Amino acid sequence: MWSAVELREIRVFLALAEELHFGRTAERLELTPSRISQTLRELEQKLGGQLLSRTSRRAALTPLGERFLAEAKPAFEALTRVLERTHAANQSLEGTLRLGLLAANSGGPHLTAIVEAFERLHPECEVVVSEVFFSDPLGPLRAGDIDLLAARLPIDQPDLVVGPALASEPMVLAVARDHPLGGREQVSIEDIADYSVAPITDEPKELIDTVAPRRTPGGREIRRLGRRPKTPHEVTALVARGRIVHPTVPSFAEYFGHPGVVYVPIGDMPPMRSGLLWRRRTADPRLREFVRVTREVLAARRESPDPRTDGRPRRQRSARRSSRG
Repeated sequence: MWSAVELREIRVFLALAEELHFGRTAERLELTPSRISQTLRELEQKLGGQLLSRTSRRAALTPLGERFLAEAKPAFEALTRVLERTHAANQSLEGTLRLGLLAANSGGPHLTAIVEAFERLHPECEVVVSEVFFSDPLGPLRAGDIDLLAARLPIDQPDLVVGPALASEPMVLAVARDHPLGGREQVSIEDIADYSVAPITDEPKELIDTVAPRRTPGGREIRRLGRRPKTPHEVTALVARGRIVHPTVPSFAEYFGHPGVVYVPIGDMPPMRSGLLWRRRTADPRLREFVRVTREVLAARRESPDPRTDGRPRRQRSARRSSRG
């Protein structure tokens, strides 16, 4: 029976092994929970053993499932890459792929390499990169004005898919050079509550409340400036004047730097990721191929980090050095 195992069954098992939840796996694969359960049962019958133990509350890998996961996952991923490359080599992708950036630095340090790799493979398809305005950050994607959006995360919207992570950066606080926090080696979220912040937008709420929480873990309110800046350059101008402090990431300094602003690490905030988003159930082969190339380029960069940066992107390290002048 093992010879009748299908790729779709392995795909379902691998997703289940990550989620350990039938509902989340069904949503992720755009199937029904009953279909997930049926597929797992069929796979277990073909392999002759139970891969997951499940109760009404939880699911867990069995010892057989653990072994199968360890051996099947790398083989499945390698085969998937072969199939994707073979398919891409026989597809003529023409036209334009529209990629929006929610802030210039949200594309991460490898975006140019990703675009170049895609256009080398598909010279008939041009990637057009444009800026998305903070006044309506997700509107152009939903309206179909762009095909993909590179944005800071988290973004949790039911009509959008969050794809490959483009970058991960530590959180820092932008402050004026003569600000009381400017000479500190590190600050905390509680320190931020002594000053005002000014997010450019309130949407998406889950992203803004992650970057600039409304309250600290200790319960203190983080004040928001009444007048909202419209661009990152307005943000840095307000920071330099001492009107606000601004939680951000090191690459912000490279793209929107200001000589009167320094950047201090925030010790108790987790790193911030950026990633690609697209509309759910989009079937555009250009989009799917761009996502595939993105994963391939990022995997290659992880395997061959720049030795001069200790495995971190050069852009992030240079931003950290220059942030203090």
